[in-house]
Amino acid sequence: MAHDRDETSMTDVNVDEEALLKEMPTLTDVGQSRRTFLAQSIAGGLGVFALDLLAHEEALAALSPSADAVFAADTAAEHLVTVAFNVNGTAKKLDIDARVVLVDALRERLALTGTKKGCDQGQCGACTVLVDGRRVLSCLTLAASVEGRQVTTIEGLATGEKLHPMQAAFIKYDGFQCGYCTSGQICSAVALLDEARRGDASHATEDVTVKQTQLTDDEIRERMSGNICRCGAYPGILAAIKEVQSGTETARTWQFADQQQLARVRSRETPDETV
Repeated sequence: MAHDRDETSMTDVNVDEEALLKEMPTLTDVGQSRRTFLAQSIAGGLGVFALDLLAHEEALAALSPSADAVFAADTAAEHLVTVAFNVNGTAKKLDIDARVVLVDALRERLALTGTKKGCDQGQCGACTVLVDGRRVLSCLTLAASVEGRQVTTIEGLATGEKLHPMQAAFIKYDGFQCGYCTSGQICSAVALLDEARRGDASHATEDVTVKQTQLTDDEIRERMSGNICRCGAYPGILAAIKEVQSGTETARTWQFADQQQLARVRSRETPDETV
């Protein structure tokens, strides 16, 4: 029956259609190999990419200035301001861009690199310095805004070779590990005690009408919450601030090794050459 259908279907083909069918290639000759198809596709893609790249180059060439082109003056010069302020007891005057923040002026123009740039978004507190005795985030403070004011950085807390009590306490209680946040932590801690003496309240203050002479641990933690230590040296930081505030030593479970203990350790590390 299949043969009959084929014969019947062929009888419906006219002369022109039959001639066309004879001229068509066989099935094995139709189409292209997979290798040929991929090669042609890749070549076509590279051709399109090359044409697009050439178009971009021509557009850039069209934008190139001629030899006699006239340019406007550098706009950066329009933002220059002169800022005179006091840094760690020394008068300074800088000609800087009005957009420069204080941390960059201190580090890049005055070489006071003790102040660190951390997040650069006012989140970590590593850049904390004192302006007129109050702590500020120097990454968010325009250098131009400290005109005529007193800026104190970590370098200005010590008096000659004598450390500030807060610096000494941080060393004593090991209130740092990597040390990157330490300058901001210390500046913030110094300002914290001044704030408490002035009667400034915090979110942890129970009675805002009473001036607090001795801060609780929760008060200190709250007031230092803007300074982040990724190493987790918070217990040492808390102990250091408590000692400076109260003037009494904070209890601790460790102590520095004395000279005799260090000698015993060294003797155990040195091999006995007589053996």
